[in-house]
Amino acid sequence: METPRTFLADGDHAARRIGFGAMQLPTSPGAARDASTAVLRRAVALGVPLVDTAHLYGWGANEELVAEALHPWPSEVMVATKVGVVRDAATGDWTYDGRPESLRRQVDEGLRRLRVEQIALLQLHRVDPATPLADQVGALDELRREGKIARIGLSEVSVEQLQVARDVADVASVQNRYSVFDREYEPVLAACEAAGVAFLPWRPVAGAASGSAAATAVAAIGREVGATPAQVALAWLLAHSAALVPIPGTKQVAHLEENVAAGQVTLTGDHLRRLDALNDLHDPGPS
Repeated sequence: METPRTFLADGDHAARRIGFGAMQLPTSPGAARDASTAVLRRAVALGVPLVDTAHLYGWGANEELVAEALHPWPSEVMVATKVGVVRDAATGDWTYDGRPESLRRQVDEGLRRLRVEQIALLQLHRVDPATPLADQVGALDELRREGKIARIGLSEVSVEQLQVARDVADVASVQNRYSVFDREYEPVLAACEAAGVAFLPWRPVAGAASGSAAATAVAAIGREVGATPAQVALAWLLAHSAALVPIPGTKQVAHLEENVAAGQVTLTGDHLRRLDALNDLHDPGPS
């Protein structure tokens, strides 16, 4: 099984562990789409190692945007997507669907939209409570053996669910909500560290501008090191665990560059102790 160190090229280097979450990018034709394309291309130019998308993001439109902007992308860039959430034909709302036949169809559609023969990292976006998790992961493992998937990931899972999945197949990554402001899934991170599974925290800087006591403390450290609060939040993640590969998202090139530059922010032992202590001020904000 791949360890977090080898999950991404040059994974030892902090700047090469900051990925990009594409969810926020507008996909409608026109200037906004052009701006989205510019952000994606700048991300690759900056050496961002992972671009994260999903079928749910615009019901495939986000995947098509990523392919349009980046295909064919460099081999050192991992484009990850997710399946398991579909649109209800009757209501238009989203719903879970982790049935093996549905996952297979969703993967085939993702391959087509991304213009690839193999998805580098295919994540189960949410566990479908109506289908045994072992069956969902088993279906993805069949697709891995067929060569349509290189790696299997999970999203928003518990320690117990991670273990069930690992009993069925190799799991390369877990994508759960996690940040210096929100550590509900600390036990899952610990399980990932023990198993050599990468942890891709989403919402990794959420709360940095909330005005909470924790946000105020982060901003103070930012002033001390000459960094923005978001950069401090990302730098803490990189220092907190080698398993963490944060995937902050943005619609702006300048913000993207700021996020990537967080890999160069140096936090002292005192800074890290103060940031670690913020767990007592847990304040994730709205989810």
